[in-house]
Amino acid sequence: MDKLALPVRSYRTNVLPMEWVNYHHLLYFWLVAREGSLARAAAELRLAQSTVSKQIHLFEHVLGHDLFAKSGRRLVLTESGRVVYRYADEIFGLGREMLDTLKDRPVGRPLRVTVGIADVVPKLIAERVLSPALQRIGPVRLVCKEDRSDRLLADLALHELDVVLTDALASPNVKVRAFNHLLGESEIAFFGRADLATRFRRRFPGSLHGAPMLLPTENTVLRRSLDQWFEAQDVRPIVVGEFEDSALLDVFGLQGAGLFPAPAVIAKEIEAQYKVRSIGRVPEVRERLYAVTVERRIKHPAVVAICEAARTLVFGEQ
Repeated sequence: MDKLALPVRSYRTNVLPMEWVNYHHLLYFWLVAREGSLARAAAELRLAQSTVSKQIHLFEHVLGHDLFAKSGRRLVLTESGRVVYRYADEIFGLGREMLDTLKDRPVGRPLRVTVGIADVVPKLIAERVLSPALQRIGPVRLVCKEDRSDRLLADLALHELDVVLTDALASPNVKVRAFNHLLGESEIAFFGRADLATRFRRRFPGSLHGAPMLLPTENTVLRRSLDQWFEAQDVRPIVVGEFEDSALLDVFGLQGAGLFPAPAVIAKEIEAQYKVRSIGRVPEVRERLYAVTVERRIKHPAVVAICEAARTLVFGEQ
């Protein structure tokens, strides 16, 4: 049996035994997961497949989690396996970096940050939040994933993401231990191509009655807020398009398919990029941006920088 990392028992009866990871077992697991094959991993380790398989089963027993599942003839990672693989990848990456440093080889390993961006978050907002933050802290490898908030939160729970940027608080119905960090909020403005803006700017907001409108889908916070505001103003626009992806909504707005809402904090960028004009602002309807993490106190330096940039450079300029 490997003796690289056996539990160390204290001789003091009031001190609990310290738990250690068996790094030989972790290496066997990491190679099998990376290679996608027990045979290839065993060949690289120059060990019998049965030996590698036995050690991985022992590792699973110690952890109390199955790390692999069979899919036909292939081994695929379980949810627990994906979590362990991510940590293993970081651990062995740091080991390689340590050797490079000791041997005076250039390292240049950038800090990795994986960000989930909800579909409904305007891409211009995401860019304005991420770009300044990454410039502040040196070399960073940014990985962005876009999806629905609930799916991103599931990935966050598996530690596949460092942070999720979304417009809504993490729902209590989602079984994820998550913490919401408000980054800022902005009132909403309506935009449209120049001809539409000229037509509907006068007598705003009453002019929106019967106006062609592009809106987020009904399952979004912004859509529910806008519907309530339309009701309060006794305004009935004609909804010609509903979109989960804010970028696609903006593209249809660029083509003149209808008027569309967006955060007023990025009004200048929207007008410049999409060649549209602002029609009017709605202070009663506000869009918020949250950073959702699995930790109450954010420690990842890139996530800290992202939050600070949002609060000072984006929403702090209003």
